[in-house]
Amino acid sequence: MNLNITLEHPEKKLALFGAADRHLRLIRDTFGVQLTCREDELRLGGEPEAVSRAAAVLEQMQKKLRRQDWLSIDDVGQAIGRAVEQQREKSADEIDVYVKGHAVKAKTEGQKRYVEAMLQNDLTFCIGPAGTGKTYLAVAAAASLLKHGQVRRIVLARPAVEAGERLGFLPGDLQAKVNPYLRPLFDALHDMMDFEQVKRFMVNDVIEVIPLAFMRGRTLNDSVIILDEAQNTTPSQMLMFLTRLGHDSKMIVTGDTSQVDLPEDVRSGLVDAVERLSGIKGIAQVQLERGDIVRHRLVQNIVDAYDPGDASGDRRALPVRRQIEK
Repeated sequence: MNLNITLEHPEKKLALFGAADRHLRLIRDTFGVQLTCREDELRLGGEPEAVSRAAAVLEQMQKKLRRQDWLSIDDVGQAIGRAVEQQREKSADEIDVYVKGHAVKAKTEGQKRYVEAMLQNDLTFCIGPAGTGKTYLAVAAAASLLKHGQVRRIVLARPAVEAGERLGFLPGDLQAKVNPYLRPLFDALHDMMDFEQVKRFMVNDVIEVIPLAFMRGRTLNDSVIILDEAQNTTPSQMLMFLTRLGHDSKMIVTGDTSQVDLPEDVRSGLVDAVERLSGIKGIAQVQLERGDIVRHRLVQNIVDAYDPGDASGDRRALPVRRQIEK
């Protein structure tokens, strides 16, 4: 397996590598990996487990260089020790992505099922109310797979559908026009990576955040492809998206069928896909419930008050819930 790591601080390359590359040699000899430097990138090669551990060590070293301008051989040894220990202790519901120094971790039983489904299946549908971590955990799983070299790209897509109001013509170029629709995906990314890293990845086409309409005609290999707010797709749009799946890729489709913003006479592509694809091997369907809400405590009360099963709710959600619970 090969993995490319972008140097956060190229000007501190000597401190990271050590005098005569002794830090890199220590990592190489400890984990049995090959290390090659090219401009502002380090290329790791070897067995997947060894590359993963070496990458974790380099990540800790780069974090330390954010606060200081040098690293001792003891710092490198401690980073190696921590990486080995963390690999032993990592639980099945923990994703190897860090926010504010803590690993992203499933907090409810439903979220644990969701994380397991994403890691074990090539196509995962997740449906649940606001605040259950559908998008956040999908982005975290994608970032972890990218970090460990299991995929080469992350593609994040969203339908450009307005939530009940028309914004009219938006100023600016194409990126400025679509940015408001894609902002939730950027928010999740920036929680897990620093701004400069996200910027570099986007410039190098490692991370792509695009409207769903721009997916037509593409085949995405070695990628994690996430479709957010999928309840606002039509069946034809959903078919177009699902057929983008290429070799060695994973696809994650998330949505809340109680928040469909399509015209009343248009069937949700998410509802349609879940019914059509039920029971196919390699396709997982996860239903998150109100008990899986992990936002502010009031969000669960708000979701209860707007129960889609009551007389005033959107009953387009009900067939999906029954299908998944079977």
